[in-house]
Amino acid sequence: MRKLPAHDFLDKHGIPYEIKTFSAETEKGAANVAAALGFRERQMIKTLIFETGEGEQLLVMVGADQHIKSGKLKKAAGSRNIKMASPEKVLEVTGYRIGSIPPFCWQPEGFRTIIEASLLEEEILGVGAGEWGNEILITPEQLVKASKAVPFDIVQPAE
Repeated sequence: MRKLPAHDFLDKHGIPYEIKTFSAETEKGAANVAAALGFRERQMIKTLIFETGEGEQLLVMVGADQHIKSGKLKKAAGSRNIKMASPEKVLEVTGYRIGSIPPFCWQPEGFRTIIEASLLEEEILGVGAGEWGNEILITPEQLVKASKAVPFDIVQPAE
């Protein structure tokens, strides 16, 4: 198996993980990755890039079955104006296309990352490795360590 920059980053920092692969023909979306790998949707992470009104980009991680509550995200980001970044901006900022953005290995110093706090209760999480068809399984604790994510309650309550 070919090593990707995300794998090299984790290896370099001594962070344990497992590589999982799925068919590159799988329809895009974290929920589809969960189905392909036999995990609950909550365990497969959507890695989203947002832009604040102040021109800052930030990375936000939520489970595939979770929906961000705008007011909570604005509070966590400390900005009244926040929106999802365009696909072009995501590629420019991260170097990755939407669909398999790793939550580590590309951020410049000071780039803020937020993780939905309830994800820390999961035993294992799956994140994109930077190439569709490749997933990294990692514990929440190790994901926070690798991504320098700050946990916040940012999702709508489950119905």
